[in-house]
Amino acid sequence: MNFRSKVNTLTIRTPEGIEFSFLLAGPISRFLAWSVDLLAILALGKLLSVFVGLIGILSRDLASAANIMAYFLVSIGYGIILEWYWQGQTLGKRLMRLRVTDVHGLHLQFSQVVIRNLLRFIDSMPLVFYMVGGIACLVNRRSQRLGDFAANTVVVWSPPVDEPDLDQILKGKYNSFRNYPHLEARLRQHVSPGEAQIALQALLRRDEFDPPARVELFENIVAHFKDIITFPAEATDGISDEQYVRNIVDALYRPKASLLLNF
Repeated sequence: MNFRSKVNTLTIRTPEGIEFSFLLAGPISRFLAWSVDLLAILALGKLLSVFVGLIGILSRDLASAANIMAYFLVSIGYGIILEWYWQGQTLGKRLMRLRVTDVHGLHLQFSQVVIRNLLRFIDSMPLVFYMVGGIACLVNRRSQRLGDFAANTVVVWSPPVDEPDLDQILKGKYNSFRNYPHLEARLRQHVSPGEAQIALQALLRRDEFDPPARVELFENIVAHFKDIITFPAEATDGISDEQYVRNIVDALYRPKASLLLNF
């Protein structure tokens, strides 16, 4: 795949000529999201300080050191834990509709989440005003702070959109993956929004391609998802690559339906 970024946009181009664009988050929206996160961190730190304060009964110096260590762990752990389990989002990012993603639109790796959060202290200098990170965002075309440079990540904005009409591509199609809800759950956990969107758009725009390009496109998408989660042969034997992608999209975008049919 080829990748290029325009002003406020990151465009991914597949070998088959399909382009997917992601809107990059600017410094202002990122600062607002961080302001919400900072309030959450301060609240958690205050709550934790109540318990740490009990150490002051034994030693004031020990309690002071424990408070500093507790704030450090909360401020770093908050971003790492939420961005990992919420697939690139914290509380502030959810409210602002922002999400951290790999610069190539792939699923975030845990190491990337850790690196970008560890470097947050440098980006937030001086104090919590984020001047270093803000300047970095302003002077590069992908609006990356230093932590994003090191982790090879970007922050994208997801505008509210209408839900796609999945019935037009999934109605009347049997999904053999529904017999394996635990694998579907793992699939939803490990697939990034960008990867899910590529699979969905391939189905919605499948009639735009010549037969050879269409076959190659779905073959490449299936190979990619097989590297993420492998379904047993009983679920995949005899189905075309296009049907395989339909099953993937069904599992990603209609999880409740998939679960209900297994009870």
